Amino acid sequence: MSGTKRVCSNFSPRMRVESLHAALWLRARLYARVREFFTERAVLEVETPVLSAAGNTDPNIESFNTRFSGHVDAGAASRWLRTSSEFAQKRLLAAGVGDHYELGRVFRNGEAGRRHNPEFTMLEWYRVGWHHRRLADETIELVNAALALVDRRAGVEKMTYRELFLSTLGIDPFTAAEADLQRALGDVKVDGAGLRRDDWLDLLLTHRIQPRFPADRITVIDDYPATQCALAKIRAGDPPVAERFELYLGTQELANGYHELTDAAEQRARFDRDNRRRRERGLGEVPIDANLLAAIASGMPDCAGVALGVERLLMAMAGTEDIRDVLAFSFADA
Repeated sequence: MSGTKRVCSNFSPRMRVESLHAALWLRARLYARVREFFTERAVLEVETPVLSAAGNTDPNIESFNTRFSGHVDAGAASRWLRTSSEFAQKRLLAAGVGDHYELGRVFRNGEAGRRHNPEFTMLEWYRVGWHHRRLADETIELVNAALALVDRRAGVEKMTYRELFLSTLGIDPFTAAEADLQRALGDVKVDGAGLRRDDWLDLLLTHRIQPRFPADRITVIDDYPATQCALAKIRAGDPPVAERFELYLGTQELANGYHELTDAAEQRARFDRDNRRRRERGLGEVPIDANLLAAIASGMPDCAGVALGVERLLMAMAGTEDIRDVLAFSFADA
């Protein structure tokens, strides 16, 4: 009974939906709508491993690590809880599975509170033969299908990364001097030690631009700087740009999508660059996913993929800014 009391206290008075019961039903209805959405489009649901012998090298993401205590012939003892299902899903793409999605739990270390929970749900899907902009349109459809469950609909505005910075701050993110980027932060004070150009751009986006997005609008940003390519293809041009998009609902980042990189050598180079950056920051290196690199080299098809934070979407549907309002148990109560 004490556990029930703890949970109930988390959901009152902050929670804008009536009760924990209502929050759980909202999640169940969303899951059902997601599955219906993809069934209508002949996109297969899959389930991939939560534990892996490799991890996420991204220096901005920290993974949970554990050890397998069984027989050594079973595989690598050191295991990483996945931060997304991306690597395994790309291996399925290379195996010829085709369009598919996964709705599953992922884990990220180090952040818990109003906006983050170390264990959360991610919806990730891939479309063969699509580019990132077509996938962004489908993501908009899915978000509005979810909002329809609570009798809402969001308008849409699309713009490039460059257009966004020019229209809101009057700065060209591709050509502005780093000192100009720092000055544009205004009264936002940060410790700039060790920060690079992309770090300053990220701070401008999160602290000066993102808070201005209208509450009931879906904002889609694409054509990011090539230095922020992550796992996306780079399109040649002046300047070259990463073929990726981010989708915001109100002020909250909801989804991140790519026209996926299919060059194994380039992917390895990016993993190596991530680990170099981790060393520079005093972070531990993370094992590179050799299975993913082999799958890409074997012939991963041209495709676009996107990951969407389910709790962020539920928060918008429930009208709350506290992630604990849409969880059965918060991290502190787990």
